[in-house]
Amino acid sequence: MVEAHVQLVEGMQFVATSGTGHAIVVDGDPSVGGQDTGPRPMELVLMGLAGCTAMDVAFILRRQRQPLKGLRVRVHGERADTHPKVYTRIHVEYTIYGDVDDKAARRAIELSEEKYCSVSAMLKHTAEITWSYHIVKEASPTS
Repeated sequence: MVEAHVQLVEGMQFVATSGTGHAIVVDGDPSVGGQDTGPRPMELVLMGLAGCTAMDVAFILRRQRQPLKGLRVRVHGERADTHPKVYTRIHVEYTIYGDVDDKAARRAIELSEEKYCSVSAMLKHTAEITWSYHIVKEASPTS
């Protein structure tokens, strides 16, 4: 079983703690009383998707003995206009650093999307998820 809990600090600020003991501040938008001291809950969903698929892709490429030097995953989401304002469209953009084979990169992303990423599997019930990638052969990310 996986679990998490949140504890109100003040206003719309909470400390969220995972079952493994890791904590993060979560805050609401200032328009609803938040103080902008942490990510919004729906931002955490996109962060979870980025982290989930990035771990998959890095693991698969390393297992294929590809010379992965770095990986950046950016996620852009569009939400419904009416409540509950779920994500309706999400685009995942991968930047892969290193002399990684194009076919290996594509296959790693496809495996994450189609088979391994639990977050993606949940979100695709409400959102159209698309992805793109590019490989930067000569350098690794600096930020």
